Amino acid sequence: MEKKKLNVALVGLSFGLEFVAIYCKHPDVDKVYVVDKNQKLLDIARERYSIPKEQCFTDLQQVLDIEEIEAVHLVTPPATHAPFSVRVLNAGKHCGCTIPMGMSIQELEDVIHARKQSGKNYMFMETTIFQREFLYMKELYEKGALGRLQYMSCAHYQDMEGWPDYWNGFPPLMHPTHAVAPCLMLAGHLPDKVYAKGSGKVRKELEEQYGCPFAFESAFISLKDSDITIEMERFLYGVARSYSECFRVYGENKSFEWQQLADEDPVLYTRTGVLEKVDIISDSNEKSNRGSEIKEERIKIPDYAYLLPKEISGFTTNTVYDNENTHLSFAQGGGHGGSHPHLVHEFVRSILEDRPCCIDDIMGAYWTGTGICAHESAMKGGEVIHIPHFENVE
Repeated sequence: MEKKKLNVALVGLSFGLEFVAIYCKHPDVDKVYVVDKNQKLLDIARERYSIPKEQCFTDLQQVLDIEEIEAVHLVTPPATHAPFSVRVLNAGKHCGCTIPMGMSIQELEDVIHARKQSGKNYMFMETTIFQREFLYMKELYEKGALGRLQYMSCAHYQDMEGWPDYWNGFPPLMHPTHAVAPCLMLAGHLPDKVYAKGSGKVRKELEEQYGCPFAFESAFISLKDSDITIEMERFLYGVARSYSECFRVYGENKSFEWQQLADEDPVLYTRTGVLEKVDIISDSNEKSNRGSEIKEERIKIPDYAYLLPKEISGFTTNTVYDNENTHLSFAQGGGHGGSHPHLVHEFVRSILEDRPCCIDDIMGAYWTGTGICAHESAMKGGEVIHIPHFENVE
């Protein structure tokens, strides 16, 4: 019999405040606990969302020791993701974790092992597969409008000057999933191997922390049992380009290209099957058929709030953070395309319905592992790297 309400702890309140608001309004959530070392952030959460003081903590272990808490959502710095996930799972609680899943192949395997041992759910909280643009492309593809997929490319462009110190010199493709997740999800095939190249240089002080000299990394990804190739790009420092988490999908019948500027709309191309007549210089001065007719249009991406319970549907357009109360992820990322309430809803419902999350630890490991292997390839001058078979981890 389904349990009607869930008790959830949210760990990490800088970016995590956005999710606290959604959990508090979710119809299937009873109590919300919050954890952060920063007392000011705890006070904000307690006062803004009427969270009792006895449900506010400064250490992860404090909530792991509370039996009635069934699920923990981690929104903490990257180096803590795998170790904290393992602790949550080993404590017998369901775990949702923000990106990246881990910092090494071993860490990804550690999380998978802990999930299998615990029998609990793990959800990889990747925003891009719940954003409007991906949901729209998924809808088109499933209807057959794109036809055969021929090629996909993706990028995550983001200048991270001024972010917390642990981001200084972070290898670009070690944080890949905002770029590659939509392409891998749409393709429906697991990544098999990758080769990558680094380009340009970051400042010497940025190179010191992680040993990565590159300003830019790009990769080509081959998929298992598929003829599709995915191109992936990423930078974090020293490149004059504004923020974008974007993908491009090229199909036989229709193709989609992300907009260049934030205030533009994306473009949908349609190949009609008609050959275009063009003027050809010849003695007869006749028109010749050369090339397919391609129609192009700017499109408005619909919102998908109707997929959510009414109590949280408003969070696809209204966020905790705004121009006056900002966070770097929102100043640059625009709220991740309305994805946050979809993430929370999937995590909560998967637990209550006793089913795997749509993005579980295996999928999260493949997506994150693709970037880890790509960075390894770049550091080795473009050597082809085979991506591990994560489903075989014991």
